[in-house]
Amino acid sequence: MSDLDDQVDEEIERANRRVADTERRVADHLARGGPVFGRASSADGAVTVVTPPGASPTEIRIEPSALRMGPDALADEIVRVAARAARDAGARLHRSLGQVVDPGTAQGLAELGFQPGPDEPGPQRWSR
Repeated sequence: MSDLDDQVDEEIERANRRVADTERRVADHLARGGPVFGRASSADGAVTVVTPPGASPTEIRIEPSALRMGPDALADEIVRVAARAARDAGARLHRSLGQVVDPGTAQGLAELGFQPGPDEPGPQRWSR
């Protein structure tokens, strides 16, 4: 085997160790904190949506007062609230995992659409 092959093998092994270490930190962190969900409600509280990051809502609550909106307006409101819940879920995921992953991985979360919240600059700390 050539020196270049040895160097490539060493780099691959280092990358594999970093990935395994990150997976362990994330799994430990999520095991301690539990699943991540986002939540949003309409201004009047008539529609509430709960959703995990990157997935369909797990809960949609509609108060009887929301039925007065009519079907089209209610559907639009559910979509608006669900979008806010999804953004909240992404921000919570970003904030949570940003505590245990390196800045590059946190940036990857943002590139996947899991943005930090509007008042958050993104993860600033990284603990091993």
